[in-house]
Amino acid sequence: MAAHDHTHGDDHSHHDHHDHAGHDHDHAGHSHAPKVSKGNERAVLIGLCLTGGFMVAEVAGGLLSGSLALIADAGHMLTDTVALFLAWLGFRLGSRPADARRSFGYSRLEVLAGLINALTLFALVGWIAYEAVQRFFNPEEVLAGPMLVVAVLGLVVNLVVFRILSGADKDHVNIRGALLHVLGDLLGSVGAIAAALIIWLTGWMPIDPILSVVVSLLILRSAWGLLTRTFNILMEGAPDGVDLDRLAADLKGTVPDLANLGHLHVWSLSSGQAMATLEIALAQDADPATVTAAVKQRLAEEHNIGHATVEIDWSGTCGQCMASPSAA
Repeated sequence: MAAHDHTHGDDHSHHDHHDHAGHDHDHAGHSHAPKVSKGNERAVLIGLCLTGGFMVAEVAGGLLSGSLALIADAGHMLTDTVALFLAWLGFRLGSRPADARRSFGYSRLEVLAGLINALTLFALVGWIAYEAVQRFFNPEEVLAGPMLVVAVLGLVVNLVVFRILSGADKDHVNIRGALLHVLGDLLGSVGAIAAALIIWLTGWMPIDPILSVVVSLLILRSAWGLLTRTFNILMEGAPDGVDLDRLAADLKGTVPDLANLGHLHVWSLSSGQAMATLEIALAQDADPATVTAAVKQRLAEEHNIGHATVEIDWSGTCGQCMASPSAA
């Protein structure tokens, strides 16, 4: 769009993503902070206490038995503990209301926590792989009995934590991240039990580092998915399932008196908080308030975009300002 000297008749009761001169944004009583579920926060806190407590026992068991699989699983439980703590912290701080300095609130903290979770998992995988290679070529004796007992207890604890977190909101990026961590621990415990049984029955020590590598590969796959999701949010990419061209076509095809639209941007503030800004051109004699309300209603009800800032182009050049609806 070549000019922005528009008279804005649209409803700007929401906070605008862009700073347009002459816009009067009323922030009184308005917050972009999500409603933090107390159930989510409580589930994470319980999981944090259980995971952190057993992590200490697993470290002791791994050192006592000499098992890399147990030590690796304890290391993963350490990242679980950190991940759950960051998730809990994200819930606590993310519910803080917006202020003059951070007009979108603090909900992005949960995304940063998810990114840290993913990066710590990558570091853990690297450490496990290094230790496994060393032990494969230089096997160390492992005490199968203590290893088996600790691994079974770890499986029980992880099952309890996984069950608790599964009852929370799995669409939340930090709940999902915590579930991935605990799922990795579940697999680690199963691997440790299998390794303990093989060592006990056959005395074949290399199974310990081999299963450690297998578990680390599963962790790597989960970490990559979490990393790409959080990175997309931080880069303000379009949320999963949102195609800007199809979205624009849907609005033009369903909203009465909407002649054209441009400068359509859709991004996520945090998990489950999709936002949009766009400019619209009206049909002749259309009522600006009615069309604007209809656009926002369509975005909210059909595309799960609960916050939208709609700017009206009174110059009639909106249809000429871009090659496609998603162009900037």
